[in-house]
Amino acid sequence: MKKQELIHLHGLLSEVRNQCQHWEGDLDLEAYETLGVKPTSIHKSKTDHKAAVFKLAEGITGSMQQAEAEPETVAPTAD
Repeated sequence: MKKQELIHLHGLLSEVRNQCQHWEGDLDLEAYETLGVKPTSIHKSKTDHKAAVFKLAEGITGSMQQAEAEPETVAPTAD
């Protein structure tokens, strides 16, 4: 994957993160944020963006897995 494509993917994942935070609240993205690489950091290396994409994806999917693990309350009676 080219650096430009990786930066584009990073930007798209950032938008997904914003939407997930809107729906579910805070995400655990500490590992991503400690890297200090944002989609707009075009001066950073391809390797930096690749690491950021992986950490961001892990944070988003980790949040989704936790949401699925929580049982939904089901009404005791049928409609």
